[in-house]
Amino acid sequence: MGDLSPWGAPPPKFPPKTRVAGSKSALPVVIDVAGRLVVAVGGGPVSARRVRAFLDEGAVVRLVAPWVCEDLRDLVAAGRVDWVERDYAGPPDLDGAWFAHTATGEPSVDREVAADAESLRVWCVDATDSAGTTASVAARADVTTPDGRVTVAAYAAGDPGLAVTVRDGVERALVSGALDLRRTRTHGRRGWVALVGGGPGTDGLLTTRGHELLASADVVVVDRLAPRAVVDRLPASVRVIDVGKTPGHHPVPQSRINDLLVEEAQRGLGVVRLKGGDPYVLGRGGEERDACEAHGIRVEVVPGVTSAVSVPAAAGIPVTHRGVARGFTVVTGHEDIPVLPTGGDHTLVLLMGVTQLARTTELLVQHGRSADCPVAVVERGFAPDQRTTVGTVATIAELARERCVQAPAVVVVGDVVRLGPDWRAG
Repeated sequence: MGDLSPWGAPPPKFPPKTRVAGSKSALPVVIDVAGRLVVAVGGGPVSARRVRAFLDEGAVVRLVAPWVCEDLRDLVAAGRVDWVERDYAGPPDLDGAWFAHTATGEPSVDREVAADAESLRVWCVDATDSAGTTASVAARADVTTPDGRVTVAAYAAGDPGLAVTVRDGVERALVSGALDLRRTRTHGRRGWVALVGGGPGTDGLLTTRGHELLASADVVVVDRLAPRAVVDRLPASVRVIDVGKTPGHHPVPQSRINDLLVEEAQRGLGVVRLKGGDPYVLGRGGEERDACEAHGIRVEVVPGVTSAVSVPAAAGIPVTHRGVARGFTVVTGHEDIPVLPTGGDHTLVLLMGVTQLARTTELLVQHGRSADCPVAVVERGFAPDQRTTVGTVATIAELARERCVQAPAVVVVGDVVRLGPDWRAG
C-alpha cells in the first residue's frame, strides 16, 4: 500500500517549482543542532570550516572521508569528531542524522550524498552546487551582548560572495555601534554593568567591544574625560548620567557612583560605566566592580587605551625607547609621589598632576631626581587644541604657571622627553 499520511492517504506529490532564471526560493530558518548528529562528507578545508561551526553550536559530528586536512585531523585527535576513515558508502552513513553537509570535491559523490539525504528527508548542504543544493549555510555574523548572542545571516541565491559582502557590511555596523542592540523584550531580564575604558577621549580609540556594549546599554554613566561624541550619538531612549569630576570639584562622590551602578542594574537594566582611559589605571574601576559583584551583579571590564601611554605618544614622546628608557612608572599626581627610580632612563608618568606640579617637582629632587631631568606636560591629548609644554624638573612648574596649563594633562618626566618634537624645537 505504500506510505500513508496521518489521514490514511498517500502523501501528496508536489510538482517541481518553476523558478525564475537566476533566482532561488529560500526560507531563512534557525535550527538547533546542539546534541544532534550532523554528518559531514569530505575531508578538505571547506568541510573543516563547516565542521568547526557545527561543533561551536554543540552538534555531534560524524565525518566520512578517506583522508582529512590538518584542521580536521586536530579535531579528530582531540576527540571532538567521529571520523569514518573511508569513502562515502551510501544511506547507512547518514543513519540518525538531522543534518548533512557534503564537500568532497567530486560532483558525482556530492550529488549522491544529496540524493540519499533527500530520500531520507534529511536537509543537506551540497557545498559544490550552490544553485542545486536543498539547504545552504548563510554567511553569518555574531555579536555577543551581555543579554545574549545576536546572529545576522545573509543569503544571496547562487552567489556566496555577495552574501559575504552583505554580511561584512552588517557586521561593521553592529560592532561600530551604528545598529541598536538594545533588547525590546526585557521581562525577567538580569541587569548587568560594563566598565568600559573610553581611551584618551577621541572616538577612534574606543574599542570595538566598547561600541558594542554602548549599543546594548539602557543607561550610560559617563566621566568628564570619556569620548563625548560617542555619548552624543546615543539614542534618546538611553539615559545618560553625568558624574564627571573636575579638579577640586567632585559633585558625585565615588560611593554614590557605586550605588548608581548597583541600583540601575538591579532594575534589570544594562549599564555602561564609560570612563576616560582605562578603568583599572587610576580609574577606580576595581572599586566599582567590587561594589557590583557584592550585590550579585554581572560585570564585564573592557580595557581602554590609557592616557598614560597614548597622550605622550600623541605628543611624539615614547614612554620607553631602546637605549634611552627601559621602563616607566605611572602614578597619580593627587598625592605625594613615592620614592621611585631616579635615573633619567626610567620614565615617570603623572596623571592628574597639574594642580600639585610644584610640590611634585620638589619631591622629585628630594628623592634624587636631577633638577636638569627633562619634563613635558601634554594638555588635552588628541584634541585639536593639544599643547605640549617642555622644561626641566627645576623649571616646569613655573613654565606651566606662565602658560596657564590646565587639566586634563599628562606629565612625563625622563630622558624620553628629548625625543619629542617640542623639545627638539626648543
